Amino acid sequence: MDASGQDEGKMKQTSTSSLNEETEPKTSDFCPGFNDVDAFVKYGLGKVVAATKASANLPQAGDEYDFYRSFPGFQEFCETQGDRLLHCMSKLMQYHGCRAHMRGCNKLTGLEERFDLVVDSNDVILEQVGILLDEASGVNRTQQPIMPAGFQPPKTIVSSWNRKGRDHGQGSSSETFRLLHAKNIQRPQLKFKEKVDNSNTPFVPKIFIKPNAIKPLPSYFTNKHIRKERPEDLDVPAALADFIHQQRTQEHMDNMCAHPYQYELDHLTLSEDLLKKPEPQMYKPLSETNCLFVDTLEDLVGLNEKLAKTSEFAVDLEHHSYRSFLGITCLMQISTREEDFIIDCLELRSEMYILNETFTDPSIVKVFHGADSDIEWLQKDFGLYVVNMFDTHQAARALNLGRNSLDHILKLYCNVDSDKRYQLADWRIRPLPEEMFQYARVDTHYLLYAYDRLRVDLFDASNGQPALLQVVWQRSKDLSLRKYIKPIFTEDSYMDLYRKQKRSFNTQQLAAFRLLYAWRDKLARQEDESTGYGAHTRSLDMSTS
Repeated sequence: MDASGQDEGKMKQTSTSSLNEETEPKTSDFCPGFNDVDAFVKYGLGKVVAATKASANLPQAGDEYDFYRSFPGFQEFCETQGDRLLHCMSKLMQYHGCRAHMRGCNKLTGLEERFDLVVDSNDVILEQVGILLDEASGVNRTQQPIMPAGFQPPKTIVSSWNRKGRDHGQGSSSETFRLLHAKNIQRPQLKFKEKVDNSNTPFVPKIFIKPNAIKPLPSYFTNKHIRKERPEDLDVPAALADFIHQQRTQEHMDNMCAHPYQYELDHLTLSEDLLKKPEPQMYKPLSETNCLFVDTLEDLVGLNEKLAKTSEFAVDLEHHSYRSFLGITCLMQISTREEDFIIDCLELRSEMYILNETFTDPSIVKVFHGADSDIEWLQKDFGLYVVNMFDTHQAARALNLGRNSLDHILKLYCNVDSDKRYQLADWRIRPLPEEMFQYARVDTHYLLYAYDRLRVDLFDASNGQPALLQVVWQRSKDLSLRKYIKPIFTEDSYMDLYRKQKRSFNTQQLAAFRLLYAWRDKLARQEDESTGYGAHTRSLDMSTS
């Protein structure tokens, strides 16, 4: 072939390769099928949410599950799906270099062995996630920081889960999920007027005035700062002085441990209207309902005055526990029939006790959903107590709705789909993003209407009798009587965690385990961090080698 032919062949080859480069799709820089991390996280989170919703529809343990289990087809389906799940879990464990013999375990000890495998693998995977997140933030444990020294995080701080964005190129909205470290947020504890008490001493109730009291508040709480006459100063024999001291100490402990509103709750009498079939009052659309963000003392007092004029209002809390030893209540949502309110509990932490005037008013119904933890958080952070509460979770249980979650109730009665993207958000963020503001608002906006509908169904389920209604009111009152108990470290505290390890340690290992546990507890209290953040629990998972 002559030179001109060779040149022509090269030109054709070049043009063909260029054409192939133009027509062949470029492979993703991140991983197959995903252009970037945001696309991958969005896809993965969607799958996790879908799986969570599907799991909630499974038969509940107990009679419901036993009934379904009696059908051979259901048994076969469970076994097939179980094998698929074990196979997927084994593959994940193998990918992360963990032991992965999920199937073929001993029939007698198989469940325990599998549980240990899952716990071990979960620790390994979470540790790897922590390392990668640190590196993404510029903290590399093995190398120099990969971020430039002058790198500044974005000024707009979003939730630890997610953010709504807009594709400006196409003008279509899209959702983006981001994982941000809590270290981006200033610690609110630094601004608290009353410092957090993480000492290893029992919890002392914060209440010092008792609105709506039938039985007065014990003098210990009203006279905390008044010096009392000591027994040894009295002109009495030493033995009698010791007896007086013991009696006062016992009285002091009894007062500390007693529920301040025990007497009022024990003698609470419901009005006849609350035991009758109600006429549901439709909720106002969100767009037509005023919502006030309460972050000043003046607005809080105004809110309390509004609540005092109502016959019922709905309450919910947003709590943060990862970057605090005892946890922090960050937001309180309150809804009446006419308005919604979002209270900044970080800003008004020392003034929240004002709401005791309405929260303990026996003529006003306070509607919660799943108030087990809420009741304790109110006491711990604000000295707030609740008299005359209706818990919609207890109502759902009494009706055997199958699923007792708030999102299921809102879907059932209000046809509202709850947006759970912010369920694990960091509620310490200030200023509060608009998306999180609206998410928090929805939790109580529809709750009063659901309260009406649940009472109707409870009444109908009892053939027109108030029997089921009375059961729910009693269960709700029992929840109101719950008392916050502060975690106390003792010499035997480490045994609870040791039993969960399901391993046998020799004397030397057990001693090291006990000392590590004590060190972790002490460090978490001093730094006001959760034990999960301050010292990774995997450091306590000692190998026998």
